[in-house]
Amino acid sequence: MRVCIYGAGAIGGFLGVALARAGCAVSLVARGPHLAAIKENGLTLLQDGQRETVRLNAAEDPAELGPQDHVIVALKAHSVPAVAQKMTALFHEETSVVTAVNGVPWWYFHGLGGDLEGTRLESVDPGGVQWETLGPERAIGCVVYPACEIEEPGVITHLDGDRFTLGEPSGEKTGRVQALSEAMRAGGLKAPVRPRIRDEIWVKLWGNLSFNPISALTGATLEQICGDPETRAVARAMMVEGQAVGEALGVKFAIDVDKRIDGAAAVGAHKTSMLQDLERGRAMEIDALVTSVQELGRLTGVATPTIDMVLGLVKMRGRTAGGY
Repeated sequence: MRVCIYGAGAIGGFLGVALARAGCAVSLVARGPHLAAIKENGLTLLQDGQRETVRLNAAEDPAELGPQDHVIVALKAHSVPAVAQKMTALFHEETSVVTAVNGVPWWYFHGLGGDLEGTRLESVDPGGVQWETLGPERAIGCVVYPACEIEEPGVITHLDGDRFTLGEPSGEKTGRVQALSEAMRAGGLKAPVRPRIRDEIWVKLWGNLSFNPISALTGATLEQICGDPETRAVARAMMVEGQAVGEALGVKFAIDVDKRIDGAAAVGAHKTSMLQDLERGRAMEIDALVTSVQELGRLTGVATPTIDMVLGLVKMRGRTAGGY
């Protein structure tokens, strides 16, 4: 099985080592000092006190890597439209595109049925670039749960978690998604295939929608946001609105909002990815995590006043910091 990780950062690097361990022919699209280190020294994973280094084919230009069976996209959501055309160099007729990306995926209304079937989301796919270039029929959903970081160029540290939930937009258990799941499991990961991948997407999105922008606005950790009655109330109001939007789209939430908040609090003094991006001067994933839910609310006729207010504030915070 030929697998390309497009965006071999922390999560992408972790996936790449695991799939190489499983015997897949893994290639990486990376850039800068990280790419240079991978080419010179291999890609190293630090996990459970062990150090594992693998030699993988890596390039900045995907055209150097050839056609793949699966392309796993592990970029920030806002980075994908600009590279969609380049990604097609990795395709053969049956290549799948696995979206290991936070937030509402660009293919959300492919295979869902109903009045909104085929709707493109401007907030995550401006101008329908990904829909037209990559093709929704190639998409496989993937919800990422592990936490990893780049220790130094070419070196990934695994912090927590090993689950990547997979699912076809149609809910079918196809041969391609089962084969990918088996390869990931052979590499030591948990990779369940779910018939309702959007339910899984929403449970993760539920927290990202609220905790990420609140943390960027306040500088607070998950523990602080959830432990303070006032910020907890804002997060809860955003999540209740988000749940109403999800349910209007047919999503089933397996846990209630307060248990979801308590689960986030239990993570402790953790800075969200949006706060980390803000502090490091990087672009912030505002549209995929928050604007997308506002857009879905408008499509379904569900009011999102708290989301709208926090979104306006965090967009301005992003603009003033040069990250949006």
